[in-house]
Amino acid sequence: MRNHETKKAKLPFFGLGKILPYLKPFWKRFIFILVMGLLASADDVIMPLFQKHVLNKFIGERDFTSFGIFIALYLLAVLMSGVLNGLSTLRATQTEAEINNTLRGKLFAHLQTMSFSYFNQNSVGSVHARLMSDTSRIGSLASWNLLDAVMHLTYIVGATVIMLILNARLAVLVLSVIPLLVLFFALFQKIMLRADRALRAQNAKITGDFNEGITGAKTIKTLTVEEKIIGRFKSGTSSMLRKSVRSARIHGIFSAVMTFASSTALAIVIWKGGYIAQSEIGTFSAFMSYAIGISEPVRWLVEAISSLIQTQVNIERVTGLLEMKPEVSDSPEVIEKYGDTLNPKRENWEALRGDIEIRNVSFRYPDGQETVLDNFSLDIPLGTHVAIVGETGAGKSTLINLICRFYDPTEGEILMDGKNLKERSLLWLHSSIGYVLQTPHLFSGTVRENLLMGKPDATDEEIENALRTVSAWGIIEHLEDGLDTDVGENGSLLSTGEKQLIAFARAIIADPAILILDEATASVDTVTEQKIQGALEAVTKGRTTLVVAHRLSTVVNSDVILVVREGKIVERGTHKELLKMNGYYKQLYMRQFEDEETEKVLG
Repeated sequence: MRNHETKKAKLPFFGLGKILPYLKPFWKRFIFILVMGLLASADDVIMPLFQKHVLNKFIGERDFTSFGIFIALYLLAVLMSGVLNGLSTLRATQTEAEINNTLRGKLFAHLQTMSFSYFNQNSVGSVHARLMSDTSRIGSLASWNLLDAVMHLTYIVGATVIMLILNARLAVLVLSVIPLLVLFFALFQKIMLRADRALRAQNAKITGDFNEGITGAKTIKTLTVEEKIIGRFKSGTSSMLRKSVRSARIHGIFSAVMTFASSTALAIVIWKGGYIAQSEIGTFSAFMSYAIGISEPVRWLVEAISSLIQTQVNIERVTGLLEMKPEVSDSPEVIEKYGDTLNPKRENWEALRGDIEIRNVSFRYPDGQETVLDNFSLDIPLGTHVAIVGETGAGKSTLINLICRFYDPTEGEILMDGKNLKERSLLWLHSSIGYVLQTPHLFSGTVRENLLMGKPDATDEEIENALRTVSAWGIIEHLEDGLDTDVGENGSLLSTGEKQLIAFARAIIADPAILILDEATASVDTVTEQKIQGALEAVTKGRTTLVVAHRLSTVVNSDVILVVREGKIVERGTHKELLKMNGYYKQLYMRQFEDEETEKVLG
């Protein structure tokens, strides 16, 4: 599976302009953090002046006339510092959590609107990294980094102003190192950004390997490839280590030079400030405090810039996904009338009957070059049972993907009840289709909750009828808590056959106009397959049904059988018509028939 990472375009101002629209709802919180930070930093700026006053007035001149007022003001400043820092820290913590929650919500909701192709082309690890770690970095930047930026920059500005007032010449000497910092940063920015991009990409790959190591545990054990999987994971983490060390080395050199520069400022004060001490020891002491105090904001500024460069990669990935458009989407006119995936206007939805017409359709997958369908046409009237057959990997699901509009035709059109699918809502179409996959997916929760996914307002009677229709009610009767039995993650607490029957019931509970069975019996036992086949006659009656099948014995009574070979439909007709053609279908059928007879004899 390929990862389609966001294009590495240059984002102005470290990408902040891209992320600001998503942070707009928090502007009041940002103002609060900004004001608290300003006041807290201003409080810190005046503290050395208290020190200056003590040394010059109380110790140097031994004048204690204003001692009481001084103590009161000093205690007030200390109290204000504690209160302001506490409030700003609390608000920053809350803001970080809410930004993370909001961005993750937006990303997850946006993922639900993405086309089928996106999930085919992007690994779970890559998507998970964007949803969790990338948003976390942005939340930290927008809250804590804002607070720190306001406090430290205010301190730098305030300390600079006071130093200039106290002694302009010495202040200029202390501040002369700042242009050197700016120049050095400009030289290092691109190097650090490139290293951080490589680090984030490797992190996404490791997350994907970690996910596969858990979800594929059974396959790993049955293939006895634990050592190989561990080796692959170690290879990924070793690469991550190398990239991390390189990134840390670059950032470390950057930080060390910046720290050296800030320490130089302190050295200048000690070297050139001696003459001040001869006359005003309090002023010299205040300068020492500002020089020492300003080194921390300068060091933070260096680290913040470094962090900002790193976070630009996170911003690129998050905003890149949020701005990504699905390959298959509704037109503005359709959305205006029918609504979209997250805001449907169901009152405008027409009832879907199930007449399907495929008209002169040609198709090739977005990431492929070969034409899969070439000027293909097929009329599927309401109630028709269509089977799509062929060997494993022949491309049987292509036509299903087009009818479900997971992909749009390269040429031609598909009509539903006489209307081009592009003139109707995607959600309208999908809401009218019951889809049963070869590998059923059940959501974490109870059997009842899974069935209600098919029809949220279904009554217990409707649930029971759906389960009885697919011969699954006996499963519920044997479960300890019946419909309220927990199925586990992806139905892990049920057998494959039980999951398949429940998925079948979920598909038909909403009485869909179109039923699609994508090799729904391929991974179940013979008994379960017989149950599903027995239910098909009742379930498919009066509705259009498309069945993707590997076992030809299950589709001999279909109205139309489409035979797929190497991704293309090579034959069509009824079972008898296809046998008379004496072509590829007959070869497949006779081969499977012989295999089944051999199994019966050996069995």
